[in-house]
Amino acid sequence: MDKISSVPKHVAIIMDGNGRWAVEKGLKRIEGHRAGVKVVKEIVEASVEVGVKYLTLYAFSTENWKRSTEEVSFLLNLFVDAIQNYIPELKENSIKLNFIGDFSPLPMPLRKTMEYAIKETESGSKLVLTIAINYGGRHEIVEACKKICKSGEDINETNFLKYLYTFNLPDPDLLIRTSGEMRISNFLLFQIAYTELYFTKTLWPDFTKEEFFKILEDFSKRERRFGGV
Repeated sequence: MDKISSVPKHVAIIMDGNGRWAVEKGLKRIEGHRAGVKVVKEIVEASVEVGVKYLTLYAFSTENWKRSTEEVSFLLNLFVDAIQNYIPELKENSIKLNFIGDFSPLPMPLRKTMEYAIKETESGSKLVLTIAINYGGRHEIVEACKKICKSGEDINETNFLKYLYTFNLPDPDLLIRTSGEMRISNFLLFQIAYTELYFTKTLWPDFTKEEFFKILEDFSKRERRFGGV
């Protein structure tokens, strides 16, 4: 890997294409999700290697409940297994695990696993890995509006940010979406106002560390003006 001149501090990824990857191979959609978990591990390791400090992954949206009962059930159980299995490695590599979203509809075993993982990895200092589960950008904004109005605080950007799920995270510098879809899909709508976007046709289970580094190299060549000249 050539040295990347400007590494983004915070990378967000819409991990899309698991189901299509499986269907193309004549497999059940759930096998695509299983394969996708392996890629998560590779990209987390790559992020630590290159010096990314925050990595946020879109794992399950508020709209994903519309999928088949079998697929949703598999995904929720997969999250439990993946989190539990990955905790020792996260601790060993000083990675702090974080979750964002509306957790109230999630099954209790998953919620307990998330709480345990947060506590076990709280001292991690190399990377903050945030998993968005039952996350929806519009829902997040509406709930933040309710909270700030109830608080009685002045409604301004600084105060509003405190009521978003991402209150303890910087805004993403780079948002990557795999699978060729050219949309944001209700992800971090408030936070990506000046985020650089990158869309790749690669399906998530085929996404590699090498492609990730190429995207980071592309980012490092971009000029970010934030509305200025």
